[in-house]
Amino acid sequence: MVLRRDNRAQGPGTPARSQPAARHAADARVGAARHLTPHHRPLWLKVTTAVVSAVLLGGLAFAGYWYFRLQSNISSSALGAGSNKSDVVDDATGRLQILILGSDTRDGKNSGYGTADDSKGYGKSDVMMLMDISEDNKRVSVVSFPRDLLVDIPPCTDQKTGEEFPARTGVMINEAMGEAGIGCAVDTVNKLTGLEVDHFMMADFNAVKELSNAVGGVEVCISDAVYDPDSRLRLPKGKSMVQGEQALAFLRTRHAFENGGDLGRIKAQQGFLSSLTRKIKDDGTLSDPVKMLNIADVVTQNLTVDEGLSSVPAMITIGNRLKTIDVSKVAFVAVPTVPATSDPNRLEPAQPAASQLFAALKKDVDLTDPDGKQSPSPSASPKPSTTAPPATPTTPAAPPYDKSVQPVTVANGTGVPTRTQEIAEALIAGGFTQAGQLEAGPTATTMVYFGTDFADVAADVAALLGIPASQVAPSPGISGVQVYLGADFASGSKYGKASVPKDIVNQTAKDATCQTANPELIVAEGAG
Repeated sequence: MVLRRDNRAQGPGTPARSQPAARHAADARVGAARHLTPHHRPLWLKVTTAVVSAVLLGGLAFAGYWYFRLQSNISSSALGAGSNKSDVVDDATGRLQILILGSDTRDGKNSGYGTADDSKGYGKSDVMMLMDISEDNKRVSVVSFPRDLLVDIPPCTDQKTGEEFPARTGVMINEAMGEAGIGCAVDTVNKLTGLEVDHFMMADFNAVKELSNAVGGVEVCISDAVYDPDSRLRLPKGKSMVQGEQALAFLRTRHAFENGGDLGRIKAQQGFLSSLTRKIKDDGTLSDPVKMLNIADVVTQNLTVDEGLSSVPAMITIGNRLKTIDVSKVAFVAVPTVPATSDPNRLEPAQPAASQLFAALKKDVDLTDPDGKQSPSPSASPKPSTTAPPATPTTPAAPPYDKSVQPVTVANGTGVPTRTQEIAEALIAGGFTQAGQLEAGPTATTMVYFGTDFADVAADVAALLGIPASQVAPSPGISGVQVYLGADFASGSKYGKASVPKDIVNQTAKDATCQTANPELIVAEGAG
């Protein structure tokens, strides 16, 4: 009976005599397991288990501590002051416009730079830059707005108090934030550029000092030794490493560079940011967790962002995008300006250059290479040509009419005041020297209309401006040819192609520049 019971316990085809050995092996395994109780485990296993547990728990605690600390550092505010954003962009993959603001508020740690009366309400935007990250994540354009720039500020509502402020015309752009908060500055930039800001970051005086200290100083350069008693900036000729108060003075000074105006200050700020970008990249900061945590702690303590950017993961997403971009594709530009007609001490957008810049930004044009003419990398060997050499060009036949006497008019339906003159100049340069201008209502699509017997002239005008033949149509009520500009042709002299102002890029983050000292503030080397 024992044998039958044991045989039934065996698998099919298993000899009965193998069962005792199997039982003994099983007993051995059970015995081993029984001996490895918590009280009987080898010392090495106890130590290893304890160490692994401590590391895991310590790592989680460390990460949790820093996440909580950085998150609690962040201050946020509403993105707009009455405007509604039309769509939400994916921060990880979409094209992004981030408005960077420097506040001149004297609250808290900034009280040493003046009294509260120097900066009422929310403070004014001492620095205003629009950072535009391309959708393919291959380039960044940083556009500076002079604080003396006269603009139209839209109606704004203070999102904290609900107080409403009416629209204003011809006021300095840095005043937009002063009454209704950061959101009003965002709405003003949207109105001026025709773009739509996705996020903002606002830092104060203390942020500059702490960040420059955290990276161990930023290298700057100036043509001559200079001292500005207002900002207390004192630098020798050539290169210097600035941090703390001197870094702040370098960014704040209004008089130390060029002719002492705002445009010289903008170039210095761009040079500083270029140098800072190179240092962070070259020092390996972006791949060093300790350095990054230190910088993140400093930045978040002194930063106010919009609600959509007010989380650590959201800020990490932006940082991860920026760290992969080639510094030669980080372009610093300034809004083209001229002295304002109402006040020569103020600035206004220079047209058509300013409109061209904004249109190029809308179309996501690479400002460092607007025509796409940059040569391929040296490693790319060109393929040998297998085509026949081009035929010798021939002179095109002259039209069967005299361009200089054709009645061609330009009607502006773009909403951009300077467009009529810009297109008229293009027509005159093309030989249509009698080009005139007309008032017109807004329209979406550009058309070329022609009267009786002017079809050939209309075709040539359209070709000159790059307007498709499908947008050329007869209109018996017109005498001659009329170019009716629409919102789809709001910049440039060629339809469908953005015109980028010449030399619009001041520098890229790859360029190490030296600022020109204001002759009035140059001092002798070593002067006290």
